[in-house]
Amino acid sequence: MIPRVRKAKYVKDFVIRIYFTDDVEGEINFEGDLEGEIFEPLRDTSYFTKFVVHPELHTLTWPNGADFAPEYLYQKVKRAA
Repeated sequence: MIPRVRKAKYVKDFVIRIYFTDDVEGEINFEGDLEGEIFEPLRDTSYFTKFVVHPELHTLTWPNGADFAPEYLYQKVKRAA
């Protein structure tokens, strides 16, 4: 089963609370994950907050095309629990 992000809410700084369709939820601090050219704009918190839950990919995406695999997000939430 591929996890699906149902909803996400900005918390603060680089932290987003993510809700999955199987009722797993938790906060992820993305500060250490923003490496590489595609993620560079996300280091500005005003841009970082422009994420959406993509209706087909079921993960977080940003206007510049940056995204994280839903499996990666799910593992991060489960490890933090």
